[in-house]
Amino acid sequence: MTGPAEPAPPRPAASPARRGWRSRSVIRFALLVALIGALGVVMLVTPPDVTAVPAMVRELGPIAPLAAVGVGALLMVALVPRTVITLAWGALFGPLGGAGYTLAAAFVAALLGFAVGRWLGRDFVAERVRGRLARLDGWFTRQSVFGVITVRLLPIGGFGLVSYGYGTTGARLLPYLVGSILASTPSAFGYAAIGSAVVSPGDVNWFAVAPATFGLFATAVIIWRWRRSTRPTPR
Repeated sequence: MTGPAEPAPPRPAASPARRGWRSRSVIRFALLVALIGALGVVMLVTPPDVTAVPAMVRELGPIAPLAAVGVGALLMVALVPRTVITLAWGALFGPLGGAGYTLAAAFVAALLGFAVGRWLGRDFVAERVRGRLARLDGWFTRQSVFGVITVRLLPIGGFGLVSYGYGTTGARLLPYLVGSILASTPSAFGYAAIGSAVVSPGDVNWFAVAPATFGLFATAVIIWRWRRSTRPTPR
């Protein structure tokens, strides 16, 4: 008679490194990087023909403004420069309408990009950043509206790319959204007025450019006050 079968030896536990690379946060972060990389390649190889979009939107009639907001938001999260969209909407809807619809699209795009970045990348960043990167993440977490405006005005990336990046940090949603729109306001009115002037220079109401001038002045004051507030208090 044969004795009872010996139990199979236990499988060796996976090393912490292997478990780390198989974790959901790593997989989601890899998806985020792949998404941004794919969008960047598309923009470089076959950029979308934004000049054809106004004609398509115009054919929608009464729902054209709604389509302008939705299409504009999708183009921004697809890394199309916001300036190009603003010029197109200014040519189609005039300086005030173009600026308004662009800002609405920027709000939706900022929310979408933040949501995607937070879902795919926040866990990875929170679990793995150390040292200076951890302090930087803490700065984003404590950031006010003024801080968001400053980051948005820095030439560090397009509107969509910054939106994805903010989602991976601990930034709070409300200051992020308010700061994103305030930072976008001056250029929205300015570029929409330029786009309108290109197609109908005689019909442009230059008073529509006034919000851009006011917005630039207000942004400068906000940045100046924020920088003063962040300086160490002399003893």
